[in-house]
Amino acid sequence: MASLARVVIAYLLLMVLARSAAAQTAPLPYVPVVTPNGSTLPFVMNRGVKEFRLTAEPVKREFAKGMVVNAWGYNGSTPGPTIEAVEGDRVRIFVTNKLPERTSVHWHGIFLPNGMDGVAGLNQPHIEKNETYVYEFTLRQNGVFMYHPHSDEMVQMALGMMGFFVIHPKVAPTPKVDRHFLVMLHEWYVEPGTATPNPNVMTDFNLFTFNSRVWPGTDPWVVKKGERVQFSFGNLSMDSHPIHVHGYAFEEVGTDGGPVPRSARRPETTVNVPVGATRTVEMVANEEGDWAFHCHKSHHTMNAMSHEIPNMIGVPQPTSLEQKVRSLLPGYMAMGENGMGNMMEMGRPRNTLPMMTGDGPFGPVEMGGMFTILKVRAGITSYADPGWYKHPEGTLPRNLGVLPSSSR
Repeated sequence: MASLARVVIAYLLLMVLARSAAAQTAPLPYVPVVTPNGSTLPFVMNRGVKEFRLTAEPVKREFAKGMVVNAWGYNGSTPGPTIEAVEGDRVRIFVTNKLPERTSVHWHGIFLPNGMDGVAGLNQPHIEKNETYVYEFTLRQNGVFMYHPHSDEMVQMALGMMGFFVIHPKVAPTPKVDRHFLVMLHEWYVEPGTATPNPNVMTDFNLFTFNSRVWPGTDPWVVKKGERVQFSFGNLSMDSHPIHVHGYAFEEVGTDGGPVPRSARRPETTVNVPVGATRTVEMVANEEGDWAFHCHKSHHTMNAMSHEIPNMIGVPQPTSLEQKVRSLLPGYMAMGENGMGNMMEMGRPRNTLPMMTGDGPFGPVEMGGMFTILKVRAGITSYADPGWYKHPEGTLPRNLGVLPSSSR
C-alpha cells in the first residue's frame, strides 16, 4: 500500500513539473520587457493561477567594476527581478523573508483588495524572519508598476529593496512596441572606503544608479533602427530625476496611474520622474548612432562625489604652495583649479569609484552615475553590444586648431 502511495505521489509531481515546464516554454502573448543589468522573475501555472516566488534577502551588488555594495534586495539582486503578467491574470506571489528584520511587500499602483496592499501593521502583520506570506489577487489594469517593502521602508528601500511589476494589456497595443526597457532610478550614500549604504542620509547622496549600476557599469540599450521603443523609469529614491535622451524626442505615454490620452501627449526630450512614480516614454529609433541617455541633474552623473570640499575653481595653486601644504598634510593634491575633469584617476580609498570615468572612442567620457548609451543600428541580428558607432564621413566636428586672435 505504501509503495502504491509513493507511485501516486511521484506521478503527481511529474504532472506538476510537466505543467510548469510547458508554462515556461509556451509562447508569451506579449513582447517581454528588458530590464538592463537585471532579470525577469519566472512563474509556474497552477490551476490557472500564475505563481511567483520572491525572497527578500541581503545581496552583494557590483555598481561598476571596482565597487561592490552590501545591499538588500530580492532573489539575489537589487532591484529585484521584474514581474510580468497580463491584465486579467490571477497571480499568487510567495514572499519569504531572509532579512535580518521583518518586512512586507506593497504592490505600488496596483488595484487590489485592501488586505493585499502590503502595508505592515495596517493591512497585514509584518512578515517576520524566515516566515513566508502569500499574496493573491486578480490584475484589473495594465501598465508599469513597482513593488517595495512597507515595513521599516526607510532602511529597506535605502538599501535597494524594490522592483518592477509589469501588467501587459489584454489586447496588444497598436502600433506594436518592439522593445521596452525598464530602469529603476535610485540614489545611495556609501562612505568612500566602505561598502554599506547609510540609510540615515536624507539629501546628500553620492551615488546615483540605473538598476543599481553606475556608469560605466551600466549596459548599453541596443535597438535596431526603425524599431518602436518604450522606456519606463521607476523612482523610489528621495529626489526627482529628469531623464534626458540625446538626438531624439519622445512622448510620455503612461504613468503608474494609467495610460496618457493621445490628445495629451507632446514631444519632449526630457521626462521628469517624480518620487514614488513611474513614467513611460515612447519613440521610434530612426537615427543611428551612440546617443547619451542620462539624468540631467549634473551631480547625478557623478560617482562618489564629496560636496564638502572648498571651491577652488579659478584659484591659482602653484606647485610651491602644493609642496608646502604637503609638508603639513602628506598626500595632499592641489585640485580643481581649472575644473575637475582631470581628477578621474586621483588616489581614492578601496571599493570607491572615480568621480568621473569611462572611456569612449574619442577619450574620457567624464561621466558616472545615471548615465548610459542608447545604441541604434541598422541591420543588426542580435541585441548584443555592437561596439562604437562608425560615423559616416563628414558627420564629425572638425578641429581647426588654434586660430589667430584676429580670426576668432
